[in-house]
Amino acid sequence: MKTILCYGDSLTWGYDPATGKRIARDKRWPGVLRNDLSSNYFVIEEGLNGRTTLWDDPLHGGYKNGMKYLIPCLASHRPVDLVILFLGTNDLKTRFSLSVTEIARSIRVLVDLILKSEAGPHENAPELLLVAPPIITELSNFAEEFESGKTKSRLLGQYYKQVAEEHNVHFLDSSEVVVASDLDGIHLDVGEHVKLGHVIADIVVKIME
Repeated sequence: MKTILCYGDSLTWGYDPATGKRIARDKRWPGVLRNDLSSNYFVIEEGLNGRTTLWDDPLHGGYKNGMKYLIPCLASHRPVDLVILFLGTNDLKTRFSLSVTEIARSIRVLVDLILKSEAGPHENAPELLLVAPPIITELSNFAEEFESGKTKSRLLGQYYKQVAEEHNVHFLDSSEVVVASDLDGIHLDVGEHVKLGHVIADIVVKIME
């Protein structure tokens, strides 16, 4: 059985912009991925609202720092055949004051950690699918937090692609597949989760088979 680790933030957790609650298990993208794959795959959902790449959030403490939990997470689930890394949106928050280059460097650190983790089969590196976040659209409830990140979000895809190419890992720009909800400009509606899950499932099969 192949183990797939989905490591991300609220876009992986399944935050519903319509309700503020969690989208049903079989409708959020990791659940759609799981349903699309055969019984030969085990999908682990590791999404956390507010998770950053490697930054401590002054309002929430260190547990939102994606780097701090990444290695323990890989170690606890090893051997992991494939990691789907889907982070970066929260790095765009105004309080972090990060450039696109700095966010790309942060995701590069996580990519390096995964590739050097020996968490894959036979203590090799797991396969890695790097996913760039969707573009931020018209903001509502999160306007004050993310206003400075709207323009930056349009550049993340090309920067992430460069990181993926440098490390010879798989890449998906989610903004080419889904659009952030009109309700808050950041999260995905149920239909977009379903769409993303199907696309990622097709990519996973190609990678693993």
